[in-house]
Amino acid sequence: MLLIILLPLMALAYIGWHVWCVLPVGWIWKVLVLGLMTGSFLMLFAGIMRTADRLPMPVAVAVYEVGTSSIIVLLYLFMVFLLLDLGRLLRLLPRTLFYDNWWTAGGIVISLLALFIYGNLHYRNKHREELQLTTEKQITRPVKIVAMSDLHIGYHNRRQELHRWVDMINAEAPDVILIAGDIIDGSLRPLLEQHMDEEFRRLKAPVYACIGNHEYYAGEPRARQFYEQAGIRLLQDSCISVGDLCIIGRDDRSNPHRDSLGILMKKADRKKYCILLDHQPYHLEQAERQQVDFQFSGHTHHGQVWPISWITEYLYECAYGRHQRGNTHYYVSSGLGIWGGKYRIGTRSEYVVVTIASV
Repeated sequence: MLLIILLPLMALAYIGWHVWCVLPVGWIWKVLVLGLMTGSFLMLFAGIMRTADRLPMPVAVAVYEVGTSSIIVLLYLFMVFLLLDLGRLLRLLPRTLFYDNWWTAGGIVISLLALFIYGNLHYRNKHREELQLTTEKQITRPVKIVAMSDLHIGYHNRRQELHRWVDMINAEAPDVILIAGDIIDGSLRPLLEQHMDEEFRRLKAPVYACIGNHEYYAGEPRARQFYEQAGIRLLQDSCISVGDLCIIGRDDRSNPHRDSLGILMKKADRKKYCILLDHQPYHLEQAERQQVDFQFSGHTHHGQVWPISWITEYLYECAYGRHQRGNTHYYVSSGLGIWGGKYRIGTRSEYVVVTIASV
């Protein structure tokens, strides 16, 4: 835990030293810039530790947006200065680039500004992914599902944004809507104050969801209560038959006492097409072993921004997209919403339109 705190602080010190050196201004201005950077970074902890809940809503929104965006900005500043230092060590770049240089400072600011404008626009443009699945099981007529994960509604994805998403989903005219956890970002306060349950009730198809780790951060009993108000059927170590489908929802692995998939599948109607909602895509072999037809997961965000996507690809058997083990199909979504700063760099925000039909 101490290492998790120390590493960002060491990175901040590394970035701060380079900013101090490269800015061609007086020391007072340098102190102001570094103070602004440090203050923005500290706002991150206000969001994580729920301090924002005690602030007026506009202030809480600003603190959350600035704090969570700062960690991504600092990541890219760290990479820029690391690359420049490597160039200097290899004697590819002159020393003058690193000290009191308007060209270097201006180039970094303009490049990162362009990158983050692109990242924000790319986040707002939701990708529609199509997935066609066939089965030998009896499907009376093709079933159309809109599946999504990781909405993370809260201080940054507010009611206006959710309204747009609901319109987008309704336009698909699905038979069923599935959500693989993390509907809530971390605090229920903005959901309740903005009456976001009213937006969910505008959805024109039945909604089934499993729980995610962020519902536990927000308070799992209150999250369940919000789901009920919103008309969302929460499947928490339970299953339900919907026409020719059997939808199984696992509790999140945040609960160490959740049922094993083997126990959970004993409740399922295996004659029907079995869809498993499991927020975190660990141990995919379990679904194959239990002869699940299709597993839908989220959680990874595909790293959210590059190069974090490389880390998630290392950690998970499937960190994003389509996958198959034996006769079991999988899809791990990068998420419709996002945690923290609204930037997608090297990844995308998406919803999945799944059509299931008999062979």
